[in-house]
Amino acid sequence: MAQGSSFFQRLFQKGAARQWARMARKAERTDLPTLRAQRRSARSLRQHLDALISVAESRLALPMIGSNAFPKPHGTDWSWRPQLWREPIAVKGRAAVENKEMLGDEVTLFHDCRISELTLRQLRNNRDKDLAPFGLRMDVFRFDGSFLSLVVDLPPESVDGLKRNHVIRVDTIVEMEKPLEIFARLNIRHGPNTEQIVRELPLREEDIRVEFDLAYSNLNEKRVEQMWLDLIFEGPEMNQVILRDVTFSRRPRAEF
Repeated sequence: MAQGSSFFQRLFQKGAARQWARMARKAERTDLPTLRAQRRSARSLRQHLDALISVAESRLALPMIGSNAFPKPHGTDWSWRPQLWREPIAVKGRAAVENKEMLGDEVTLFHDCRISELTLRQLRNNRDKDLAPFGLRMDVFRFDGSFLSLVVDLPPESVDGLKRNHVIRVDTIVEMEKPLEIFARLNIRHGPNTEQIVRELPLREEDIRVEFDLAYSNLNEKRVEQMWLDLIFEGPEMNQVILRDVTFSRRPRAEF
């Protein structure tokens, strides 16, 4: 039934288009009362067409919801964009965010403020260079704590077959109201131990990227259980930070 309806709709649209084309060709010879009525109908139709075109161009220009597309290094055997940057979440934002409060299923905020003046909000990316459909905005007002970190839990696939010859790469796009330092700490739980590797995000470079070479770790490959990333913000008071994108990829390191 739906296919038939679509078929007849296309026929109707083609017929309407031919009719308007015919009226346009005859406009020089059409009597004025008829031409006046046609102009009124054309203006009404143009209003709806312009509205449709405007909305369509706006929506089609945005990164596609659910997109997991981003540049990956050669040899990548696993890659991932977290849900918060990929899909709309049920609760778009939180104000006065408490310690260990989550936004979505994979992102948690940690802090030790006595009074929280922190907000988190998912926003829709709309810039030409954005590949991620969504971004995360964090507003920090008065900050009386000693630490602030955003934790991203990686899926089980991230540690499936993880070896010490792997390199974990994190790419991000960051906007800030004023400069601050952000550190990325990769955590890998293996048995009773947790391996931690810390890198500072190169915020002054065009490509904000860090790599974690597990060859320099004490990872027990046979007991790997879980992996997560801490983004640690130093001196965040009275600042707004927008993470336009956060992506992960994994590849075996080149052997020399």
